[in-house]
Amino acid sequence: MTKTLILIPSRMAATRLPGKPLLKINNLSIISHVFKRAEEANIGEVVVATDNQEILNDVVKNGGRVILTNKNHKTGTDRIYEAYEKLNIKNVDYILNLQGDEPNINKDDIIKLNDFMINQDAQLGTLAAKIEDDKTFNNKNVVKVITDKKLEESNFPVALNFTRDNLSINYQNIYHHIGIYSYKVSVLEKFISLDQTKNEKMNKLEQLRALDNKMKINVALANSSPIGVDTEEDYLAIKKIMEYKI
Repeated sequence: MTKTLILIPSRMAATRLPGKPLLKINNLSIISHVFKRAEEANIGEVVVATDNQEILNDVVKNGGRVILTNKNHKTGTDRIYEAYEKLNIKNVDYILNLQGDEPNINKDDIIKLNDFMINQDAQLGTLAAKIEDDKTFNNKNVVKVITDKKLEESNFPVALNFTRDNLSINYQNIYHHIGIYSYKVSVLEKFISLDQTKNEKMNKLEQLRALDNKMKINVALANSSPIGVDTEEDYLAIKKIMEYKI
């Protein structure tokens, strides 16, 4: 049976909204909301990987599993790889990297990506959603992915590029990228051994390291676009949605 491990990188030192993992929604921290969504997906063990004792204490207090990692990682992927090595969990086939700042991510989307990866024996996969609002194309905080084919419920096309810019005039098949990745363990090992590329650093998108090194990233269609908490405005928006949900 195929075994998946979900790892959630989380740190306090976010530039635009420091301390965001511990901001509360319905009296529960953002990071603990993400942990619970991952657990609800029921596809494998879930562990938060953090460099911060406060985050560790919060996750443990709320019934989660957490591991302390080095403070000096350049990317979240480096952090989850350290966590994977330290955990020493045997016979893991896939590692799913779930962002710690998307507390309303749909558990069915997590399940869907995992199913696609296993059924198609894919190397590296992610999610994207349809863009419903034209303003999204011009929003630099929203990462867009361009795929080689139209994204549909039943297919798993290849990503051609990821960008923060508006390329909607020049390209079709542009979607709102969702920050979740599933790696075969061997692919994750290869990825973290590669140097950061100029393209990756310039755009602040680590998935470009994979594309720059000819690694194929497949994309599955998500049901919805979760709000990533990057700014105070994002936090207030998602807090309102989650606290006043009927």
